[in-house]
Amino acid sequence: MRHIHLDPLGGIAGDMFIAALLDAFPEHEGATLEAAAALAGAPCHVLRQREETLTGLRFGLQEEPGALGHGHPHTAWRDIRARIAACALPEPVKLHAVGIFGLLAEAEARVHGVEPEAVTFHEIGAADSVADIVGAAWLIAALEPARWSTAPLPLGSGRVATAHGIMPVPTPATARLLQGLPVFDDGIAGERVTPTGAAIIRHLVTDALPAPRAGRIVASGTGFGTRRLPGIANCLRALVLDTTASDTAVGHRELAVIGFEVDDQSPEDLAAGLERLRAITGVHDVLQMPAYGKKGRLAVHVQLLAQPASIAAVTEACFRETTTIGLRLHTVSGVTLPRRATEVWVHGRAVRVKQVRRPGGVTCKAEADDLGDAAGQAERARLRRAVEHALDQGDEAGEWD
Repeated sequence: MRHIHLDPLGGIAGDMFIAALLDAFPEHEGATLEAAAALAGAPCHVLRQREETLTGLRFGLQEEPGALGHGHPHTAWRDIRARIAACALPEPVKLHAVGIFGLLAEAEARVHGVEPEAVTFHEIGAADSVADIVGAAWLIAALEPARWSTAPLPLGSGRVATAHGIMPVPTPATARLLQGLPVFDDGIAGERVTPTGAAIIRHLVTDALPAPRAGRIVASGTGFGTRRLPGIANCLRALVLDTTASDTAVGHRELAVIGFEVDDQSPEDLAAGLERLRAITGVHDVLQMPAYGKKGRLAVHVQLLAQPASIAAVTEACFRETTTIGLRLHTVSGVTLPRRATEVWVHGRAVRVKQVRRPGGVTCKAEADDLGDAAGQAERARLRRAVEHALDQGDEAGEWD
């Protein structure tokens, strides 16, 4: 399993993220530049740079922006979303791009007290920011499945000029995006995490995940920003680790977690849709729980656990089977115990059983569906005891997953 750990020595911005990953994965340079330029309306490039004894890459536009450039500083979120939907990029790239922009729209909406659909981007709507987000989305999709983590992010300080006037650092939208992530103050002023950089981190890292404790470094990359910082290189480093060997040894597996809320679908129809989601190949489980959404509305929070390779198919099915219009997705590591399914005959019926090998011994659980037609709780309990007794008389021969 690939684990990419981000180390924001100088901070993080969208261009720094792309540059660091292209330094680590140069084989993706051509496709990333083409994807970023397609929506930005201007060609992009990467340049080799040296700063404070470190070398790496810088990413940016080659010339003045076109259709979404400085001549069009106010760009509605719905217009950007429509452009992404209409472009020829692969669906996983579109999903990541919409996910990152959507996080920015939600943060801006909370700050300004409006609905996300009413958000109009200013600096973020410019061509360089569009290129940053689309280029980042391309790389995220190209490197899947991967687990992402980040070192503590430099908080920065001071003031920054924005289209809304002078704002504190970090800006209000950036501060919202960074909630729950580790930050620290290294005493160097200025904007160290841009809104675009914060949205990318939030899209990839939902919790303060630590660096991997075991693995093999297979690549590293350094991406530089445009600002100069006193006494420190303004760069982001990406460490790429292969954790496959260590994960296998301790029984780890990787899971894709897909979450969303629904507040406008009838319970009957939602139940039918979730049953169809459970039946999709690669889906391990579908959970639902009550939640309170905007304006105090009662909603249903849905969370799917799936194989990372099934993300594209599962996300498409979520949009098809439910009324949600946005998803959150990330990958996590899980620990599994060896288990196997077997079948025993008791009292004239076949009962499927799940056996799990735990540190203290093997436990078993009869499938409830195979006992459901037994009349009364006492009879079902008797069947369960008979199943356990039958397994105790047997052995543990056979394959364990």
